[in-house]
Amino acid sequence: MPEAIVLINTDIGSEEEVLNLLSNIEGVSEAYVVYGVYDLVIKINAPTTEELKDIISNRIRKISKVRSTLTMIVVEGKVRK
Repeated sequence: MPEAIVLINTDIGSEEEVLNLLSNIEGVSEAYVVYGVYDLVIKINAPTTEELKDIISNRIRKISKVRSTLTMIVVEGKVRK
């Protein structure tokens, strides 16, 4: 199953609003407001790479208060116990 981690910058002060909108998007499995260069970090899972691309391009990037994204496609992982 394709997986990605997306770093998001939002308009100043809109982190919580964007977090709430992200929680309604199917495929977003985790979402966090963070301090630092980025405002939010999210994890996305999708059945196919095409659907992963659609979630990022057509759902997340079209949220009006999202200023920019940086997407990292997961190529290998390890389960934490």
